Amino acid sequence: MAEERSGAIEGRDQGPATAFWQRTLWAMVGIQFINTMAFSVLSPIMPLFLPVLGVEAPSAVAMWSGILNGVTSFVAAFASPLWGRLADRRGRKLMLIRSTLAIGAFTALMGIAANIWQFFAFRALMGAFAGFSSAAIALVASQVPEGRLGFALGWLSTGQLVGSLVGPLIGGALADLTGSYRIPFYCTSATILMSTGLVWLTVRERFVAPSQTRGGRSILGSLIAVARSPGLLALFFVLLMAQFGVRTVQPVVTLFVQELVGARPDLATLSGIAFSVTGLSNVIAAPFLGNRSDVIGYRRVLLICLLGASLTTLPQAFTDSYWIFTAQRFAVGLFIGGILPTANALVGRLVPRAERGSVYGITASAMFLGNSMGPLAGGAVAAAFGLRWVFLVTSAVLLANLLWVYYRVPEYVDRDG
Repeated sequence: MAEERSGAIEGRDQGPATAFWQRTLWAMVGIQFINTMAFSVLSPIMPLFLPVLGVEAPSAVAMWSGILNGVTSFVAAFASPLWGRLADRRGRKLMLIRSTLAIGAFTALMGIAANIWQFFAFRALMGAFAGFSSAAIALVASQVPEGRLGFALGWLSTGQLVGSLVGPLIGGALADLTGSYRIPFYCTSATILMSTGLVWLTVRERFVAPSQTRGGRSILGSLIAVARSPGLLALFFVLLMAQFGVRTVQPVVTLFVQELVGARPDLATLSGIAFSVTGLSNVIAAPFLGNRSDVIGYRRVLLICLLGASLTTLPQAFTDSYWIFTAQRFAVGLFIGGILPTANALVGRLVPRAERGSVYGITASAMFLGNSMGPLAGGAVAAAFGLRWVFLVTSAVLLANLLWVYYRVPEYVDRDG
């Protein structure tokens, strides 16, 4: 059965359009890598930058780390459906260009912020124009063959994950070498702005603007469609909870490394390694899991990933060794890397190509809400109960998501196969 299904999937790749969608996919994988690398440069140095902005108390640093990590995604959650609808009407490539320009500009402004409130304002404004990843997903999902969605989105996720692997290493090393936490912001801005040219020159999109008579659903219509579809509504919450679980830990990794190793001169570099090792294991697992989801089923892969992520997050609360903690971060990455591409592939199979921009805009809102609430919750838990409790809460959230998928998410059945 699996071999027959795999053969059917491979058969769908044949034809004159194969080279086109593959060129588009590999161009987007490269661009996703560059943007994620540039943006993740800031991850390990954000908590270390806060004292420069006047936030010095440990509890305040933990809380502000969560707020600043979450505010961009919180604002983006409300803007994303609008950009998704516009992507269906004007093209996804245009949305990529818009997003890279805005993110590059606001990142530079963050580098010159004089106090915490200016920094907060620039992070929030960036959220109103963000959405590069959701636009990239919508573009790739609208160009590739249906039977290759898991494969394509797995590789797109790999580009993102490789960037998240390289970026923190560069950010930590750059901050330690220059002795400045502002220089990484300027380097990030320049890199993201340069990627705008790559989008313009290398990305090809076969896009036909809808006529006035077939303009697709409105934003409200798309929201209603998601609410009325048991599969899409369930996946909305899967994406929200998955991002919540992944992001709760992010604002405390640097602080936890500091607790384990003390105030060392190479603290930023060690924090960058702790961030990046998760991306390394993501890179190993994501293409395999995305490809297998096309063969053995999206729901089954989701269950495997959520169970593994929950079981590998829990021991992090009890470690006292930096290197054991780093190994645990590697282990959790083997499972986290498959959650989002698999869920997004299942979303794509449930909606027509012409409406995927709008629907991915709405599901991106779920991811952005998880992105915003996760760091806020992580920072609040760390400030109230201690850093180790963050890992316990994260493991519980991932386990709850596992139960939700088991009871509420149906498997996609290809009735045309």
